[in-house]
Amino acid sequence: MSKSPAVDAIRAWSRGQRPRLAIVLGSSLDAVAASVSDARSLSYRDIPGFPRPSVSGHAGQLVIGRLGGCEVLIAQGRAHAYETGRMDAMRPVVEALAARGVETLVLTNAAGSVDPRIGEGRLMLITDHINFSGTNPLTGDIGDERFVTMTDAYDPALCRRMRAAARAERIDLAEGVYMYFCGPSFETPAEIRMARVLGAQAVGMSTVPETILARRFGLCVAGVSGITNLAAGIEGSAPTHEHTGRVARILVEDMTRLLERFAAGFAAGN
Repeated sequence: MSKSPAVDAIRAWSRGQRPRLAIVLGSSLDAVAASVSDARSLSYRDIPGFPRPSVSGHAGQLVIGRLGGCEVLIAQGRAHAYETGRMDAMRPVVEALAARGVETLVLTNAAGSVDPRIGEGRLMLITDHINFSGTNPLTGDIGDERFVTMTDAYDPALCRRMRAAARAERIDLAEGVYMYFCGPSFETPAEIRMARVLGAQAVGMSTVPETILARRFGLCVAGVSGITNLAAGIEGSAPTHEHTGRVARILVEDMTRLLERFAAGFAAGN
């Protein structure tokens, strides 16, 4: 038995399967998991220490099976810092995935575009991020492992594979820097103007803490945003949760095709 009840619960449920690839599905993207074959699920409620998402569009369960012919472990939903007051809300999930043998983590989210050329309904490959929260999920960690190098946090080799998958599926994949705000309130137009000056192409309320945690536990990371709206003040936009959820559900088809093709290439080593 391990020292982690969460890992023990996942081991018993996964029946010896040890996927190297895991995917976290963002807001209203749960339906991507419908394309997993031979799927079995396990509620976060049945995993000791796992968070319980409180936001609509986050089912709060693990799904294991095959996507694009590749064995995968999917986290349907996440806990956000604004739900718990903790930047490390997803630490139990990321740590357990790493302990269970996952080597690569794909993080997805719904995001607002700071660049009007990247309109709603598109997918964006995250090439880097800006942590504007003023805090860090590793605050309070002990040991030198907390000093995580964030150069190439979004692994260049995985980015190349994601671009190749997009080309194969004829998906118009944008690219850019994702800027993290804690939420839950949307950003102000002034904050969006600042984000644009600082070099961001998209903004959102997730992903960055998980990327930092994943790097802490030795995982390679790729990130994809589903652009659900123009950010506040861009061409008069005033984002709402209802609107972002509706567009995210429309994006599911492209996100599924992209992740299926990426997973197939991952399995083949391409």
